[in-house]
Parts: sequence; C-alpha cells; structure tokens
Amino acid sequence: MYPAIIEDYVRPTSVDEALKAAGKYEAGEAMFLAGGQSLMQAVKSRLVRPRCVIDLQALKELKGVSAGGGGIRIGAMTRYVEIMSDPNLKTAYGALADAAEHVGDRQVRNRGTIGGSLCWNYVAACMPAANLAVGSSMELLSATGKKRAVMVDDFIKGPLETARADDEVLLAVTLPAAPAKAGSAYKKWGVVTDALPVIGVAVYLELDGGGAIAKARLAVGGLATGPKRAKGAEAALAGKKAGDPGLAAALDKAASEIETQSDHWADSTYRKNLIRTLGADVLASAFARAAGK
Repeated sequence: MYPAIIEDYVRPTSVDEALKAAGKYEAGEAMFLAGGQSLMQAVKSRLVRPRCVIDLQALKELKGVSAGGGGIRIGAMTRYVEIMSDPNLKTAYGALADAAEHVGDRQVRNRGTIGGSLCWNYVAACMPAANLAVGSSMELLSATGKKRAVMVDDFIKGPLETARADDEVLLAVTLPAAPAKAGSAYKKWGVVTDALPVIGVAVYLELDGGGAIAKARLAVGGLATGPKRAKGAEAALAGKKAGDPGLAAALDKAASEIETQSDHWADSTYRKNLIRTLGADVLASAFARAAGK
C-alpha cells in the first residue's frame, strides 16, 4: 500500500528542535523516526498515519555507548551493529549484545536502533525482552523540558505500547554499574536464522563469593502479550550454582508461569519447551560471563 499523506518532514539537528517540531501538532499526529525499520512499514500499511515525521538521524547527542563509574549509558539512536560490538556490553550486560547481534538481518542491524525498538515495543522484538532481563532504565525528555527516568518494568506495556508520552523523546537507555560477578545472556529461536523469535529468553545473574546466584532476572519474549518476567523462576534460581539440578526446576517454573500462545509457527507446548531449552543455554552463558570466562 501507499502511505497516507504526510504533511511535513522534519530533520532536526538538536533534541530541542525535535521537541519543538512535535509540539506543533496534537498528540499522536507527529511521530519520531529512529532507524525506520518498523515505523516505515507501519506508515506504508497505514497502521499509523502521522501528519508529521520527525527524523532523528542527525542527532549525534543521542548516539553512542559511554561507560563510567555510575554505569553505562546507551544513546537512544545507537544502532544494533554498534551495541553488538561494544566492549562495555560483553559481560554483565551481554544480553543486549546478544540481542543486537540477532535482530533481523544485516540491513536491519545496520539501521535499527535500541531506542526505536524499545519505543515501538513490537510483540516479538528481541530488545524489549533483553532490556527487561537486565533491568535498564529509560531517560525521557518532554517538550516542557521535564526529564524523567522510567524503569524498564514500568516502561514496557502491552504490544506497541510504552510509558513514553507523545510529547517525549527517549534520550538514552541507562544501566547501573554492575558488581564484579555479574553476567547476562539472550537467545532466541526462530523458524529461520533471521526470523523474529518464536520464543526468546534473556537472563541476568549476580553471583556471590561462592559462585551461587544472589540475584536473578529472567525474561521471555515472543509472547502474544509482550515480554514478561518469570518472577517465580527468578526466586527459584536464588542460591543455585552452575550445574545445579535445581536450575532445570527453575526453568520448569518459568515454563509453567509464562502464558504461551499457539499459532501457525508453534503451539503453546512447544513454546514452553523452548523456554526450558533456551533457558538452559542462556543460564550457562550468563554463569560463564559472571565468572569472567
């Protein structure tokens, strides 16, 4: 299909300019364009009909990964290809690099952005689930100049829905400074290599001095209702070490507490089995990264 008529296209050179452009329209009439890998498909199919498109590609202030004593900051316009290769995202927050490495195909990874994926919050996207597991925070700025931070658990709502207001732009994804023995991982299974996940599993672990899990977050993507944390499984993982038989029991708990759907790609039972098998792989990777291996 051809898109509906778009009255205006703006390519701002600053965040303030972008917000001023959005402020000229009623809520929902102006839309921010990040990498364009999802939004432009929605525009062409008339799923959305913006009067104005505000292209954020020229905003250098929203690009790049920086790390310091306070943690890690990922600009909202940072592309997947940059995230997958950044050395700051290889251990504690390796789930983000894993997800970026397997998003879509090569073209998508070179154009798509972390901020675009999180704000679009597509039902089967990799980035929302990975961020839910690592416990990231979203830094938002409104047209009135108000800045706020929203934890990922509160930011991600149902499919195609987030806590971002229409007059807000996502500035960055922030991550706290991780303890020495922390690791995370993400893995998906799709019908083909570059497919959207039928199921994706992400886990974040913090280990104590003896190598046991002191803190765990486990998230599942590819669900009809959007990514979800398996909080019962997280509690069951506490105190477990690598190779502990209790890890399988915790993944059984995740499979039972997460509601999975049946469709033409896979039935509900198969998806639950994927939670177990993928979960075992990501737990092993997260343990290894937390141990510095």
